[in-house]
Amino acid sequence: MNHSAAAATDVFVVGGGPAGLAAAIAARQRGFRVAVADGGHPPIDKACGEGLLPDGLAALERLGIYVPLAHGRPFRGIRFVGAAEVADAPFPGDSFGLAVRRTSLHQRLIEGAAQLGADLLWQTPVTGITAEGVRLGDRVVRARWIVGADGANSRVRRWANLDSGPRPRLRYAFRQHFRVAPWTDRMEVYWSDKCQGYATAISEEQVCVALASHDPNLRLVEGLRFLPTLSARLRGAETASTVRGALTGNRRLHRVWRGNVALIGDASGTVDAITGEGLGLAFSQAIVLAECFQSGDLAPYQAAHRRLALRPWWMARLMLTLDGRPQLQHRALQVFQKRPDIFRRLLELHVGARPPARLVWDGLSLGWGLLTT
Repeated sequence: MNHSAAAATDVFVVGGGPAGLAAAIAARQRGFRVAVADGGHPPIDKACGEGLLPDGLAALERLGIYVPLAHGRPFRGIRFVGAAEVADAPFPGDSFGLAVRRTSLHQRLIEGAAQLGADLLWQTPVTGITAEGVRLGDRVVRARWIVGADGANSRVRRWANLDSGPRPRLRYAFRQHFRVAPWTDRMEVYWSDKCQGYATAISEEQVCVALASHDPNLRLVEGLRFLPTLSARLRGAETASTVRGALTGNRRLHRVWRGNVALIGDASGTVDAITGEGLGLAFSQAIVLAECFQSGDLAPYQAAHRRLALRPWWMARLMLTLDGRPQLQHRALQVFQKRPDIFRRLLELHVGARPPARLVWDGLSLGWGLLTT
């Protein structure tokens, strides 16, 4: 739904994707006037693995957004599949993740923001920011705070001079849906020396399949040739969507705020899609950012943002050490298969159920397993 922009607001969010809507919801929960502007028309689709891990699902629920199970499909753990080995671990306790279409999730967030009274401005490109507020064409909407939630190629980040940071080594990712009955209650990661494949059932008749590699010319269909187990699962299945592509990788910025401008989601840096943590991380950032609005000081957001990203960033680094190293993949999966306790502990760490300090011990356990397998 489009609204006309107010002359002034407390928080102006540039970008109406999940991160921007989460920021709007968290700010409205604390009583701020909020406007959100996006040049697109909702619901907005994007290449995405479409699986919310338990910690991401918990952060979404802290925002008051609940996705009915009828709109998605729970998954109970993670499975790594190699050429000859399979490693499997459940999520801790009775926790679960939820696979849900990106468009369905976006619609739920739109409804949540609208119900809280956020001013949603669709098909409204932002043309610049000033010390006073945000430019919409030839007029300025005054705002106390400006949030850049406009994605990995954020213009707000450039306008605020926050673009500095090491350049990541990017990977090329593609996603498509297939009409096929689910074969597991796990989110699966398939390993080869050329790429990784990801499979998550989003309903009782559809599976979301993604592929990521460093090869800019390797598309999903061709990549499945290097993942014979996944390819066999999909044999004869009809496609249920077009292929969507995106870039993915770990990117850390030196700063995520300046003056009255703060960045959130992919605009504030990214973690590789292999972690499945991108959306959950944005939801947690939104909650912390709104707390900073409430205190009137954005400075604590920098440390909080770094702390939130640390665990997924290191887990991405750890998992990507296997990328393009078939012998190391083989040995690591052997360890995980023979020592399921190591895989289970790493998964607990991944979803925040173990303290980050345990990464050293669990890393040493994995290293010892690699030496002795």
